[in-house]
Amino acid sequence: MCRAFKALSSSKKIVITIVVVSVALVLALGLLLGVRLLTGRGLGLGLWRLKPMALAILDAGAVTANNRGEFTNIIFLHHSTGGNLISQGGVRERFTEAGYDFWDHYYNQTGLRRPDGSAAGYSYRIPDDNTDPDGLADIFAQPVHSLPLNALSGLLQHEVIVFKSCFPASSITSDEQLEQYKAWYRGMRDVMDAHLDRVFVVMSPPPLHPAATTPEAAARARAFANWLTSDEYLAGHPNVYAFDFFDHLAEDDPISPEVNMLRVAYRRETEDSHPNQIANEAVGPLFTEAVIQAARDYREYLGSAAQ
Repeated sequence: MCRAFKALSSSKKIVITIVVVSVALVLALGLLLGVRLLTGRGLGLGLWRLKPMALAILDAGAVTANNRGEFTNIIFLHHSTGGNLISQGGVRERFTEAGYDFWDHYYNQTGLRRPDGSAAGYSYRIPDDNTDPDGLADIFAQPVHSLPLNALSGLLQHEVIVFKSCFPASSITSDEQLEQYKAWYRGMRDVMDAHLDRVFVVMSPPPLHPAATTPEAAARARAFANWLTSDEYLAGHPNVYAFDFFDHLAEDDPISPEVNMLRVAYRRETEDSHPNQIANEAVGPLFTEAVIQAARDYREYLGSAAQ
């Protein structure tokens, strides 16, 4: 049996593995359901967590169907600010018009959305639903599998991985916190370096409303955005690109008391740090073009490197 399995092609091995894992997960879920029906209690094993994993595995073929090494399959990991950018900035429509498959992943409860905007019905199980820098570092520290058995392996099904933290990450209250952010992102970059068949686009976190920050914290947020989009972080890492979300949204007048904070024109009527529709309409096209350009540039880089 073992010799016969080894003799199979890699594609057949993947199919067999998917079938075996899927059957095992279905049996496990059936066991959990049976116990609940008979006793009114679960097994206490957290088997409910297996459902999104099983669905992700079963859907893996559809997710990767259009992967041809042309970097047209995009995934954007985000929370509410990214969701607003997509819906109000015409992001999905712009990617579609340009011939790209744009998937996005919201909070785990909503999970993955397909290029047509419909819900896939499962999530990639982002640990603790945390996309702050420490949470992103946890994702990139996960082992990589050929099947979407964890968040990182799910994201790596796509050819272009775009990710960001939301505005709370711009509350950088000390120089030590700023250095920790940099350390986490260096660790993530090490993982990106190991996946040269993928493009990664890191986004600086959006700025905070003046009521939610201090000049010192805002200055550190600007420093982090500057570093993340600088040659110090990007140079020598050809598949790593950056989009300076912070810079597009933050006040840049150095004499303004609100410098490095969310611009007046981009604020809501409340003291909410979510950028408003005007901001999303302005930044949406810039974001889309930056991601498309990153994919094009890396295609050209690989083409020239192969010559």
